[in-house]
Amino acid sequence: MLEIWFSQDERKTLKMNALIVYDSQFGNTERIAQRITSTLSEFGQARSVRVGQVHSEELQGVNMLILGCPTQGMRQTPAMQSFITSIPRELLSGLSVACFDTRFRGGFWKFSAAPSMAKQLRTMGVGLLIPPESFFVKSMKKEGPLLAGELERAASWAHVLSEKITAHQLAVKS
Repeated sequence: MLEIWFSQDERKTLKMNALIVYDSQFGNTERIAQRITSTLSEFGQARSVRVGQVHSEELQGVNMLILGCPTQGMRQTPAMQSFITSIPRELLSGLSVACFDTRFRGGFWKFSAAPSMAKQLRTMGVGLLIPPESFFVKSMKKEGPLLAGELERAASWAHVLSEKITAHQLAVKS
């Protein structure tokens, strides 16, 4: 796969405006969302908002939407599912979208929240900028904590997102 790296200045000229909407019960998903937000802030505007505190109108002017939540019952949380359903299709048109979840890493875990969110978005006619990503907690206990290195992995994932949206915007621009 060919990787194209853009300078920080090149990325900033394209005016990335990312909104990270997350749900979190014990703080693990929130920590991942905050790391993604701080990393993307190096390349443009980025802010994170808890799912219960965001309204779909806040998507106006956003060109990247990132959704994240813990895996519950092998799918997204009811609050995230409801938020996705509430987004008017016209606001999703032209948005670059990505999804992530937090979950336990184990052999019997075949399903998780991020692919479930991606499927829900596909039924609304929205494709993802990159495949869904999972970040892992140490144990099946509800409070986690995150495995060592997951915050760094979240920062790396955010860098990939920044590269992808830059390439996408340049392609649309030309």
